[in-house]
Amino acid sequence: MNRRQQGFTLIEVMVALLVFGLIATAASEVGSQYINTYERVRDKTLATWIAENRMAELRLAEAFPGIDETTRELEYGTYRWQVTTEIKATEEASIRRVDIHVGRFAGEGAEDPPPLHTLSGFIGEQGR
Repeated sequence: MNRRQQGFTLIEVMVALLVFGLIATAASEVGSQYINTYERVRDKTLATWIAENRMAELRLAEAFPGIDETTRELEYGTYRWQVTTEIKATEEASIRRVDIHVGRFAGEGAEDPPPLHTLSGFIGEQGR
């Protein structure tokens, strides 16, 4: 009596596992890229808001800013940020150029972070 075997052969199982492994690897890569992109956009957005807030502070200040470069740290969201403000002279004495660089610290004791966002603008002296 001939009995027909049912089920998968070892080769079929190995091919199925190979295909599943390739699909899982590709899905993992896509997920990783999505997370990296999300984090980059989040950091860029927060850095933009911080720079715009700093520019608004300078524009709303009572006194016309002097030529200066300052660096300060602040907590924004759940992260520590470094904000460097460069105020430079222009050919017109009643106008200052302002460059604001914002970077996010990687962790405790981290070195100065590279800028994630730079905002440049001009501030004019009122009443001149």
